[in-house]
Amino acid sequence: MSIEFAERIRRMPSYPLAAGYDLGAEIALLASNESAFAPLPQVVEAAHRALAGAHRYPDPSYWPLRRALADRYGIPPERIALGNGSCDILLAAGAALLEPGAEILYAWPSFSMYPHLAAASDARAIQVPLDVDERHDLGAMAAEITVATRLVLICNPNNPTATALPLDEIEAFLARVPRHVCVILDEAYCEFALALGDPYASVELLRRHSNLVLLRTFSKVYGLAGMRVGYALCATEAFRAAVEQVRQPFYLNVAAHAAAVEALRHQDDVERRVTSAIASRLELEDGLRRLGLWVAEADANFLWARLPDGVEETDVIAGLRDRGVLVRAGRSLGRDGAMRVTVGTDAENRKFVAAMAELLA
Repeated sequence: MSIEFAERIRRMPSYPLAAGYDLGAEIALLASNESAFAPLPQVVEAAHRALAGAHRYPDPSYWPLRRALADRYGIPPERIALGNGSCDILLAAGAALLEPGAEILYAWPSFSMYPHLAAASDARAIQVPLDVDERHDLGAMAAEITVATRLVLICNPNNPTATALPLDEIEAFLARVPRHVCVILDEAYCEFALALGDPYASVELLRRHSNLVLLRTFSKVYGLAGMRVGYALCATEAFRAAVEQVRQPFYLNVAAHAAAVEALRHQDDVERRVTSAIASRLELEDGLRRLGLWVAEADANFLWARLPDGVEETDVIAGLRDRGVLVRAGRSLGRDGAMRVTVGTDAENRKFVAAMAELLA
């Protein structure tokens, strides 16, 4: 007789992991939207110093990071939730807000973790298709809100399509959402959306919408994907208290905590890296369009491209892998015949475009 697992395990989708990390040092890792830049030396040094105290548990309040984020955003520390990556906070939000009979609403395709929240809680997931430009259809989403809706997720810029909506459209949507419904604005890539204006302007929405949470991460723009630090800026203390109640204590390790605190002290370096990444993205986008691919208008550190008619996605993904390039297959992200490509170094980007030219020829 085998072990009997909970029914929700059968409902829960597997996170689409990128394969091929065993191919060697020369592989172009363009599958996971990581930063092409290593952490700053000062950040690495701060993490290394913290390891000297690794025989002790972390301070469970994580006050230094809460205080640093509070100073940066003008939000009281008590309204800042921290997590082992933003996924940790997302899953905790699902545990705190959802239950059988409740509904969670999000666009699709979007971040691959969203379906886990409904599966883990036995809530009903409402997926609203993106529009023809691969953007959130906020009007269609608003029409799906019912008395059972507990949680609405908006990924802006959206993963995997890299498309973003201006804040005035998001605020108009928020005005239509009942106050008992929590809205999480998932902004993992907001620092790259400079075409929309100030990437930090959404913080002002917290002052006008008591049901709003802004979800962000150190994994992308700060280059700390391997450290796993996420944070949420909350309109009230209630969300922070709820997600902390349903999680284990000590959810950030001491090295990650120290690295995040130090990373916040180097905004000029971060902004220079953003500028460089956007320039590389524009060049990569141009290269793909010259090959005849449709590319969504991007506001992130990655691109979403549709393959030409008659071109088999699995053949392209396998062909790229054989040529030392890893990208994420669209099929694994909810859309056949497409791919998500992280902006890498200039050399990695050129390698990818050259490989695509060979495959499409």
